[in-house]
Amino acid sequence: MSNSRTGGADAGAEVSDVPQTVPLESGLVRVVDTPEERVRHPRALVWMIGCALGTAGVMFLSVVAHGTTAGVTEDVRSFNDLVATILFVPVAVLQGLIILFAPVAVMIELGVRRLGRQIVESIVAGVLGLLIGVLTTFLVRHLGSDELVRGMSVWERGTGYVLTIPEFAVSLTAMLTVAGPATRRRTVRLSWNLMFLALLIVLITGQVSLPGTLVALLLGRLAGSAVQYVSGIRSERAYGADLVAAVRRAGFAPTTLRRVHALSEHAAVASALAVEHGPADDPAALALGRAGDNRVYALYSDDGVRRDVMVLDGDRQVVGLITRLWRALRLRGIEGRAAISLKAVAERTALLSYTATAAGVRTPRLLGIGEFGDSMALVLEHASHAVPFRDLPDDDLHEDVLAEAWDQLGRAHAVGLTHRALTQDVLLTQRDDDGRAHVWITGWEQGDIVSSPLSRRLDLVQMLALIGLRVGPRRAVASAVRALPDADIAAIGPLIQTIALPRTTRDEVRRAKGLMGELRNALVERLPEASVQPQRISRFSARTVLTTTVAIVAVAVIVTTINFDEIATAVREANPWWVAVAFALALITWFGAGLTLVAFSPARVPIGRATLTAAAGSFVALAAPAGIGPAALNLRLLTQRGVSMSMAVATVALVQVSQFVVTVLLLVALSIFTGSGALVELPSPAVLITLAAIATAVVATLLVPPVRRWGLGFIGPRLRQVWPRLAQMLSHPGRLALGVGGNLIMTLGYIVGLWCCLAAFGETLSLVDIALVNLVGNALGALIPTPGGLGGVEGALTAGLTAAGVPATIAFSATILYRLCTYWGRVPLGWVAMRYLERKGDL
Repeated sequence: MSNSRTGGADAGAEVSDVPQTVPLESGLVRVVDTPEERVRHPRALVWMIGCALGTAGVMFLSVVAHGTTAGVTEDVRSFNDLVATILFVPVAVLQGLIILFAPVAVMIELGVRRLGRQIVESIVAGVLGLLIGVLTTFLVRHLGSDELVRGMSVWERGTGYVLTIPEFAVSLTAMLTVAGPATRRRTVRLSWNLMFLALLIVLITGQVSLPGTLVALLLGRLAGSAVQYVSGIRSERAYGADLVAAVRRAGFAPTTLRRVHALSEHAAVASALAVEHGPADDPAALALGRAGDNRVYALYSDDGVRRDVMVLDGDRQVVGLITRLWRALRLRGIEGRAAISLKAVAERTALLSYTATAAGVRTPRLLGIGEFGDSMALVLEHASHAVPFRDLPDDDLHEDVLAEAWDQLGRAHAVGLTHRALTQDVLLTQRDDDGRAHVWITGWEQGDIVSSPLSRRLDLVQMLALIGLRVGPRRAVASAVRALPDADIAAIGPLIQTIALPRTTRDEVRRAKGLMGELRNALVERLPEASVQPQRISRFSARTVLTTTVAIVAVAVIVTTINFDEIATAVREANPWWVAVAFALALITWFGAGLTLVAFSPARVPIGRATLTAAAGSFVALAAPAGIGPAALNLRLLTQRGVSMSMAVATVALVQVSQFVVTVLLLVALSIFTGSGALVELPSPAVLITLAAIATAVVATLLVPPVRRWGLGFIGPRLRQVWPRLAQMLSHPGRLALGVGGNLIMTLGYIVGLWCCLAAFGETLSLVDIALVNLVGNALGALIPTPGGLGGVEGALTAGLTAAGVPATIAFSATILYRLCTYWGRVPLGWVAMRYLERKGDL
């Protein structure tokens, strides 16, 4: 940060982070600011993501649409040959001009403008684009499918299909992207036009394919945007003399412009300036900056009146656009209109401000708008001696303040105006000389002029929540009841949800645990006939996204991993009756899992719902590692039933631990009562030596302090979670027995199901060995982070059955059949169960 003096014909400006205290020259404006020379533009990140998705989409469409275009390809080949013959020399000359002279011309213009860093970045972007183009061509040629290669290729007589991704277009597009906007760089604009013309000609003459051309442009834009995002772009925001010019264009002649809160670390200087002009970073100005996340300045002029300047920067509007579109897409009752340019944003803000003022809402009046560079300066009336709700002491939050807040919002709603972003920073309080309270509402940028009833109710919910954060739920509801008709109170009950709140208020509500529920309870106490059952106001939720993602992953897993030939062979060779029994046992395991959950649950859970939840876990297992998906669904079911999160986690942990314990105990019992299996037979010396070596290694590892601490840290929290629930269950032997019975049903279902799959191929094995193989297979499936333990379970089961004496071919076929019955075959039923539970609100 440094002191610099810039000026023009009619104005000068002194820019610094610490203002000068010497007398100013005539016509010189003091600007206290911290300019940003480079900014990381969010638009570059959006371009990167869009170009990456666009490249994937073009490649996909080139494969899908190639068959539809194959019929007309032969008809246009002769025409392409003729045009190529006629235009060969012009095209070659044009390509040479573009490749050789366009980059040189652009670099010369950047050099004349003394933009050395942008020259380096443009060269880096061009080289990066060339590398990406060459790498993409290599990957498509050697790793792409035949359909993809044909879709990206052109036909040449005597040669066949030739892959064409014009690398020069990738490199030049990346360089021009970084070189600057075409509207401000003449050589950049000319280069873009020449490149598009050349690509059009080579496309018509059949020298490149349309998908290859589109991919080249997208990859070039991706490379250029990546360089811009990593390095940042030269700031074109208005600072110093430019900012002074924008304010003067708004109709004001400033003597001093001071960035609000810029002097926080210079308390002595700030105090000196406060004596001269008053504090710049007062609570109202700070709140104005926080509410809109914009630059705010204190404006002083010769008339001695303090005003505020809110600066809208073009590079920040992408964030606002995406946020608004996201909320409009996700929430019902939120209109999807969004300003797409800086000028449109400023005009929309002005219209909303003027409408609020005309409606009698106490809000800072918009006094003028000025533009310079990539910034718009909005000159606003300053709310003197006003304090935002966030900074207002609790003792000053009297009933007259709350009533005035509701009254100001009601004035806006009376003319169809909604705010949509009510937070503790947009509500300002002020008392006049007579002690009367006045409330200001600021920050109308996200509002709507012609709004729906649902949008107005969401405003009421936001006001209720932010008041509840300060004075508690009962006083907040009481103030709403005094200010609103009973019909409005009853209408907002189902909308009291965190999703209806702005981000800052939502974060505060989450820290004040249980506030939304207390607001609903307080509302019912005041209006017993009101319904507070949450109404669905989101078009989709995290649950919907999860379901959709699981479905997509499921399809991908099925298409890419399942071997239909192996399954068909296994099914054809197997005894169908044993297959039917194995599938029936696999379905019975759902009942066992549901019975265990019902027994251990601290809240009442119907056995039907618990069984369907276990069934839905079979569908979720397609996209989650083994055991994680069903556990997550059990957790969701319990929380939906009113069980606290900590209690639900402990219950799910107890269910999982009990399943493992019952499986091991069942293995021991089968060994003892059947007199067979590895547990009762004398192990060989090699096995004993191996077991001793493993035990020694485990003990030696635990002697290492870091490893021991890690092990205790891993096991300790889980024991602390499970032990209180286990102690509670021990006092209810009936429920404990029911839970153990459910685990036995589930475990025996899997064990006997695997035995039936072996019997379907005429093989048999002791239940003890089957149980041991099944236990090891499931353990490995849980350790391998693949959906449903794919790969690990099949490998472990096949190896275990083979080691137990089953021929390898039959072991593999039995494993495939077993997975078909217990995994793949249950997926459709699990999907139906999950959809049903979602409609009923259980998940």
